[in-house]
Amino acid sequence: MNFTISSPANAVIGRYNLILQVTSGNKIFSRFLGQFVLLFNPWCPGDDVYMANESERQEYVLNENGIIFVGNAKYIEARGWYYGQFQDDLLNICLTMLDLSLYYRQDPAIDVSRRGDPKYVGRVISSMINGNDNDNGVLLGKWQGSFHSHENPSRWDGSVVILQKWRQDNYKPVQYGQCWVFAGVMCTVLRCLGIPTRLVSNFNSAHDVDRNLSIDKYYDSSGKSLNISKDSTWDYHVWNESWFIRPDLGTSYNGWQVLDATPQEQSK
Repeated sequence: MNFTISSPANAVIGRYNLILQVTSGNKIFSRFLGQFVLLFNPWCPGDDVYMANESERQEYVLNENGIIFVGNAKYIEARGWYYGQFQDDLLNICLTMLDLSLYYRQDPAIDVSRRGDPKYVGRVISSMINGNDNDNGVLLGKWQGSFHSHENPSRWDGSVVILQKWRQDNYKPVQYGQCWVFAGVMCTVLRCLGIPTRLVSNFNSAHDVDRNLSIDKYYDSSGKSLNISKDSTWDYHVWNESWFIRPDLGTSYNGWQVLDATPQEQSK
């Protein structure tokens, strides 16, 4: 007997059990046939992550290698990064990441029911990439001091070893990461789940702490700088963009959506 499974384009992603059930009169016979995994599908026009251009799908979903730009505006350095989203057991690690999140622990039924929405999944993954909120996140960030007891963030050149170490250490945050590491790992996880994703580097990156859309500096009457503003400008910052539609905002907002896994202030 041959049969075909046809899932709705907005179906919940994750692991599914496949069971054959035969009813004969008042007797029911069931047999477990196996598991399958359902992912987002950028090739499916009905999926929220549908990407029409095949060359873009090859780049933002299937490409396992990329370049991350770091440094400063006057000296931009290109670093190779191995995403490795199709390597052995990476999919299992990414699906486990969803089940370890605070969202799942607070209400498993509601969390799982929302996993057909790339907006929601992107939010959960951006939270899980960093371990700053006690949620078994993947990476711990560090920007100052010595790295001698753990890995210097500049030594990482790919996501696979980080994700595998996270699992081997019983899902304790790997030490240490900085913005491009958070972004590289998040790109791996989202591409693995079928969401087209890329990295964006920004130089002379404004960090607007008080959210007034300006970088404020204060001086006294003699021109001496006053250290009372928490605003700053970083040499660079790296984050992610993922491709999906926004039915909640309207068609003019469809396309690349910003996601940032680097732990900073808690978002609203």
